[in-house]
Amino acid sequence: MSIVELETAITQLPTKDLDQLAEWLENYREEMWDRQIENDLATGRLDALLSEVDKESKAGLARSI
Repeated sequence: MSIVELETAITQLPTKDLDQLAEWLENYREEMWDRQIENDLATGRLDALLSEVDKESKAGLARSI
């Protein structure tokens, strides 16, 4: 199914179904983000950033949220 076909189908949805689709899509995107972060952590792509955060925290440059 093409994007145009999906867009056309979406425009024909009743409001209730559109709301359910929007919620599903938001949850799906959040899950994709979580998997990307987990992958980045596992492969070491965030090591430099996390090291910098640790240094700033130890130097008293961070505050609790």
